[in-house]
Formats: sequence, structure tokens, C-alpha cells
Amino acid sequence: MTAAKPRLPLALYALTAGAFGIGTTEFVIMGLLMQMATDLGVSIAAAGLLISGYALGVFVGAPLLTAATSRLPRKTVLLALMVVFTLGNLACALAPNYEMLMLARVLTSLAHGTFFGIGAVVATGLVAADRKASAISIMFTGLTVATLLGVPAGAWLGLHFGWRATFWAVALIGVLATVVIATLVPKDHGERGGIAIREEAKVLARPQVLLGLAATVLGYAGVFAVFTYIQPILTRISGFSESAVSPILLVFGVGMIAGNLVGGKLADRRLLPTLIGSLTVLALVLGVMGFAMHNAIAAVLFTGLLGAAAFATVAPLQLRVLQQAQGAGESLASSFNIAAFNLGNAIGAWLGGAVIAHGPGLDAVPWTAALLTVGGLAIVLWSVRLEARRAAAPVLAPCVATD
Repeated sequence: MTAAKPRLPLALYALTAGAFGIGTTEFVIMGLLMQMATDLGVSIAAAGLLISGYALGVFVGAPLLTAATSRLPRKTVLLALMVVFTLGNLACALAPNYEMLMLARVLTSLAHGTFFGIGAVVATGLVAADRKASAISIMFTGLTVATLLGVPAGAWLGLHFGWRATFWAVALIGVLATVVIATLVPKDHGERGGIAIREEAKVLARPQVLLGLAATVLGYAGVFAVFTYIQPILTRISGFSESAVSPILLVFGVGMIAGNLVGGKLADRRLLPTLIGSLTVLALVLGVMGFAMHNAIAAVLFTGLLGAAAFATVAPLQLRVLQQAQGAGESLASSFNIAAFNLGNAIGAWLGGAVIAHGPGLDAVPWTAALLTVGGLAIVLWSVRLEARRAAAPVLAPCVATD
């Protein structure tokens, strides 16, 4: 009889609480896109840029803030980031126009990448070596639960009380998450003070780290090319009413939770097969969605499958970069990979908007998204091939020497 694995520490679930708040503010606009566009007097494509602006803010803010806070205790940094997050959402709720809302979204986004980057390092440090991917997936469960509960609730609030009410609610979530992190996450013991930023930055010169980051950008861009415009896709192509979007997003959230947890467990066992397999499935789901969204039942099914396939890739992509970046630059590489996710989000949202605004139109968005994810899969396969060649080189050398 095998001994049961020890329970995961409560501190891990405190990180999950912070991820829930950040995930809600990142994803909630998808269920409010049409209302916000109407209220602010802009097009749907312009409203979609609020998602690109947020993602680009994460891309820039993650490495800069991680570097700037490299000598501070990780718990202190996490708490400061949750304060920035809360203030940013208050600014969103009070924004008088589109330009100020964009500025507030960018402010909010600055907390995102560094929180998940440092949080992933903290999470893996709380568990045994064979549970690191699962620890990352548990923290990212906050994002999936945000999609399951936070996004549909935010869409419902926006539909009945206006989109600003949603941001007031998210700010309250930020206050609660700050309290939970302050209470449960253990203090550091000063192990970061001796690491110079130039030493951490050396990790970015490693080819496999750079390939991992590139795979994250392209692999995940396909998700947001579709998800950013899920409301108009469901209403204008699948024929659903606006009020039906919120419950359909629940299906997406259920898929995200399932895919996230399964992806984490499989990655703990065999990382590379899980990474390659999950990206392959994601590309297939996106490709078939181009046909499926014309049927109401298939649209609901594939919305759930998209959630599952999208988040099955998250823990493998993050752990792949962490494995290649072990050492002084681990936190910086982790934050860069969160930035890479969000650069992919920005590219996907922008490209989806371009396909809608300049042709061939909303129907072609899923097929465009599938091509982006195929690009990420190709980079992973290239990375694995290079790694195999490097591993084989010392074996071949003695044979050459004896000729």
C-alpha cells in the first residue's frame, strides 16, 4: 500500500485567490465587449484593443517590475502588486472615456505578469519536485475559476447594472485577495538579496529559454484571437442572444478548469509529450471551430473544448521555461513567460480584430487562430530536435576520435 501524498499547502491556494482576481479583470471584457463599445462610442474592433492594451502592458510590465523588485522579499512584492491591481480596477470603474479606460487597463496590467511570474516560482518552491507542474496548475486554477465564475458574473453585472459595476466588483475581489495572501503566504528568508540583476538577465541568452518564450507567444495567440471576440461570434454566427453568452461562458470555464488540472498532472509525468499533445489538440479545436460555430449545439460544445485545450497548455509551457531557466534567473524567466502569454494575447486580439475589420470577416477568425497555434507547435518541435542533437553530441564524439 502506497503512502498518500501530503496535502498541498494553504499558501498555494492564497496564490490561487490572487490569480482569481487578476484573471477576472483580464477576461471579463470578453463578456462586456458589445456594451462597452456602445457606451464608449467605439467599434467592436476598437473595444477589442482594450484587451490588446492590457496584454501589452503585461508584456512590458512583467520583466521591468520583476527586475526592479528582484531584491525585495517575494511576499512583499506580491502584496504590492495586488494593491496596484485594486487601484487599477477602481480607475477602470471611474474612467470617463475610452482613452482613460485604456490607460487604467494598462495600469492594472502592470501587476499581472510579475504576480504570476513570481507566484509560479513561489508555488513550485512550496511542493516536492514531482508536483511542480501541478502546483503551477493549482495557482492558475484561479484564472480558470475566474472564467467559470468571475467572467459570467461580470457579464451579468454589466448587462443589468452597466459595465462599470463589474469593475467595482473586481476591485473588491482585489481587496479580499490581498488579505488572504497577507495571511497565508509565508515570508521569505532573504535569499534574493545577493542576486544581481545582470546575473538574472543572463538566463535570457539561453536559446532554449528563448524558444520556450516564442512557443508561448504563438501557441497561445490563437486562444485570444477567438476568445476576445467570443461574444460577437456567439451572437452573430451561432445565433444566440446576448443574454445567452453568460451561461455559455460557464461552459468555457468548466473546460478551462478541467484542462488546466489535467495538463498539470500529465506534465508532471511527461512534460514534452504533454506540451506537444496539448498544442496539437488546441490547433485542431480552433480549426474545427470555424465550422462548428455555425451550429448552436456544436458552438457550445466547442466553446468548452476551447477552454479545456487552451489551459491544458499553460502549465506545460510555464514549466518548460522554468526547467530551462533553473538558477539565478528563474523568477525573471518565469515573468517573461507570463509576458509571452500576454504578448500572444495581444497579437491574437489584434489579428482577430484585423480579420474582422479588413476581411475576410468574423467567420475566418477561428482558422486564423489555428494557424497561430500551429506556429507555436512548430517552435516546440524545433526546440526538442535541437535538444536531442545536443544530447547526442557527446556520444558521437568518442567515435570520431577513434577513427
